[in-house]
Amino acid sequence: MVTDPMTPWRDIVARSLDWQEAHATFDAAVADLSPGLRGVRPDGFPHSAWELVEHIRIAQEDLADFMESPAYQAPKWPDDYWPPSPVPPSESAWERSIDAVRRDRQRLKDFALRPGFDLTAPIPWGDGQTYLRTILVAVDHAAYHVGQVVAVRRLIGAWG
Repeated sequence: MVTDPMTPWRDIVARSLDWQEAHATFDAAVADLSPGLRGVRPDGFPHSAWELVEHIRIAQEDLADFMESPAYQAPKWPDDYWPPSPVPPSESAWERSIDAVRRDRQRLKDFALRPGFDLTAPIPWGDGQTYLRTILVAVDHAAYHVGQVVAVRRLIGAWG
């Protein structure tokens, strides 16, 4: 049986999308946040938890779409990467956004785990970006903004 020698590396890349060794996970950061606090912008902080969650969702979906679609069209920066309001339009919008983050995180993990696929290859329709670089951008971007969600929750008294 021939095995892919890159499997251990693929596993590390896939696990990096949701590991918790260095910081809170996305799931922990959004867990049990009261609906009345999701749209609160703390004094001196530019975003609410909703804005950050929705921004993570939009950017992660964009990165996954970029890797998978030759017909990819980039959203307009920054307008299309942030929600129009600091307050979620509904409880179901909050839940849908969280579910979409989880779904697209799984899309990225599945992509990283594709046997025999060269993650270091340039994305043919890109400008030199590789698949691995794009996944790592998703990891870094989510980690940064998850930290901000935790900061927002601390500032509004809704963490720990």
